[in-house]
Amino acid sequence: MHILFACGGTGGHINPALAVAGYIREHHPDARISFIGNRKGMEATLVPKAGYDFYPIDVAGFQRKISLVNIGRNADAFVKMFKSSFQSSKLLKNLAPDVVVGMGGYVSGPVLRKAHQLGIKTATHEQNAFPGVTTKMLLKYVDTVMLAMPDARLRLPQDREYVITGNPVRGEILRADRASARAHFGMDDRIMILSFGGSLGAKRINEAVASLIADHAGSGKFYHYHATGKFGIEWMPDLLKEKGVDLSKCPEIRMTEYIDDMDLCMAAADLVICRAGAITLSELETMGRASVLIPSPNVAENHQYHNAMTLVNRKAAAVIEEKDLTDEKLIDVVNELTKRKDILDSMGKKAAEMAITDASKRIYDEIIKLL
Repeated sequence: MHILFACGGTGGHINPALAVAGYIREHHPDARISFIGNRKGMEATLVPKAGYDFYPIDVAGFQRKISLVNIGRNADAFVKMFKSSFQSSKLLKNLAPDVVVGMGGYVSGPVLRKAHQLGIKTATHEQNAFPGVTTKMLLKYVDTVMLAMPDARLRLPQDREYVITGNPVRGEILRADRASARAHFGMDDRIMILSFGGSLGAKRINEAVASLIADHAGSGKFYHYHATGKFGIEWMPDLLKEKGVDLSKCPEIRMTEYIDDMDLCMAAADLVICRAGAITLSELETMGRASVLIPSPNVAENHQYHNAMTLVNRKAAAVIEEKDLTDEKLIDVVNELTKRKDILDSMGKKAAEMAITDASKRIYDEIIKLL
């Protein structure tokens, strides 16, 4: 049995593919599992590190915003479209996989189209509530379409079947326990706020969170753990000092560039302030955590906003679009949500009701059906 994954671009596409690959490996130790991706993408590092064969192609996504720079990028992407098609065809003929699975991103496009033309079974997985261009283009080329979020089905043609699988989440998230996590951090029963804006950092989120911390620092009401990201760690402590917050005198506040124990932090948290990437939301649902979601405005088709609304519409989260984000707005929303613990508990319960905790198995089952 040879299963080939096509994915790349962001960790939100690569990590779910690796999770499913790991599940397959557990149940079929002798199965051959390999990946095709962009030679310059994150996948070129992450996949071999996880112990899988990686085969590169030259592919690039098209830019939707019109500018002189993007015109040049689109010209390059147009050339690579033909090159990647040729490369995909050659690799597929040499590798002869039994099934090709696209896990999102523009890398999936040429690989799945060629696999279909060669008579190879195909499947694709859409992580977001608003299906991307690649997913829509591939509908006529794939045997199985898997969706992480039920709302995505409403934005696709109704003349075919879709399988709801959820998004695979890390095992640490599935195993995390609130009581153990809070004991690990030495926390009492005060509310814990967790906030982050991504590995690079989101300037506007950092600024608003700084004001939020200044609003409650010294009150003794909250614990607050915040990850600034790469482009916030140098200036954010100084901003807090300007606002009268001395972190050395506030043991209940923890600030770091990157949270490497996210499973423990999220398990300990009562309220999470973050972006609305598909995998992050799946982790919030799995943990059953209330959240204030600030969707990134810099993503294709504003898909993070649509992701966020899947929770908001079910009263599992609050949303603040970045264009509406002010320091005062964030403080007001957080104060309203935390004034009674039962509000957070209710939101967390509703988030947990949305969780799909066996996503890797569901995707595995669909792949096996195609063999």
